[in-house]
Amino acid sequence: MENQCGLSEKNCQPCEGGVPPLSAGEIDHLLGLLDGWALQGKEISKTYTFKNYYHTLAFVNATAWVSHRENHHPDLLVGYNTCQVRYHTHAIDGLSENDFICAAKIDRLFAP
Repeated sequence: MENQCGLSEKNCQPCEGGVPPLSAGEIDHLLGLLDGWALQGKEISKTYTFKNYYHTLAFVNATAWVSHRENHHPDLLVGYNTCQVRYHTHAIDGLSENDFICAAKIDRLFAP
């Protein structure tokens, strides 16, 4: 996927609620721009696999840096050589474009 059609170039916009979550059609479209992400209820998730714990934690730290810069934070489930990343916009109890922007930025950490 070349640059996830620009998703990774966008920046998250503040979301304080009061806007509706994305529709099923919008979610399907944006999910189609990502590689390996899956819809699970009201969130999107992807599990990354690494060589060892050190590489897993390096990924966690890089994800934390992206999250801090975008002010949009995922839930992470960290294991020895895996990390599951889950995005959900809590302020609207659903998915927003911010979730897909951050997912694309996390995937971009692996770009050559």
